[in-house]
Amino acid sequence: MIVSKRILDFYLNSSIHVALSCYALVRITFHVFHIQYDEPMALFVFFGTIVGYNFVKYDALVRVKKKTIGIQLKIIAVLSFISLVLVGYYFFHLKQITQIVSVGIFAITALYTLPFFPNRRNARNWAGVKIYIVAICWVGATLVLPIINAEIPFTPNFFVKCIQRFVLVFVLILVFEIIDLANDDPHLQTVPQTIGVKRTKILGFALMVPFWVVGILTFDLHDLLINLIMVITLMLFIAFANPNRSKYYTSFWVESVPIFWWLMIVFL
Repeated sequence: MIVSKRILDFYLNSSIHVALSCYALVRITFHVFHIQYDEPMALFVFFGTIVGYNFVKYDALVRVKKKTIGIQLKIIAVLSFISLVLVGYYFFHLKQITQIVSVGIFAITALYTLPFFPNRRNARNWAGVKIYIVAICWVGATLVLPIINAEIPFTPNFFVKCIQRFVLVFVLILVFEIIDLANDDPHLQTVPQTIGVKRTKILGFALMVPFWVVGILTFDLHDLLINLIMVITLMLFIAFANPNRSKYYTSFWVESVPIFWWLMIVFL
């Protein structure tokens, strides 16, 4: 039991799970826009997510707080280095315009972590903007990059999908913010800190309804039914979210929603 928990903790702490979520969203983008499987693009996002998330999570811990590096963190560092090498390898298999846009997304991630401006906190600690920065990065990595690399023009359908993807990630983060309410710095002004848990849940429900309804215009019946199951699942996670929940509620179960969505598309 203890060994299983350690393996699960490493799987989550090393950002492999969140990377699978991003990979799943890339695969959903391929499906929705009828793009043939693009391995360099999909794996670039997968390994890039591991590098980006581990950089965000552990940079301040090591660089600023000077924490002692334990064995798990050392293994995560090795994994992150290998992932960085693979990111570089797949980077050179992408179209030039995709490379340029991906550098822009990396710059936003770096801004989120590092204090570029004198006497200023990093963007992660800017009041009220954290949720938008994360959502924009996810949309850019899992939807915009695959579309650009496939050389598909920006049609109205593309912008609708960008809004939908943004809404999905936004709502996923709302659940995280509800769970983290007791631990988040009050100065962050997260959505639950600003409007309360009850209203945050109502906001999440309200956003998921148009997310599904808009899909009526762009999905076939098969996809609409799958999307409805995904929406109901996420609504249940919102409904039962509270600050007393275990970290696994969000770090494993809620982040599994994109994976669950993709697997339904594949197997149903």
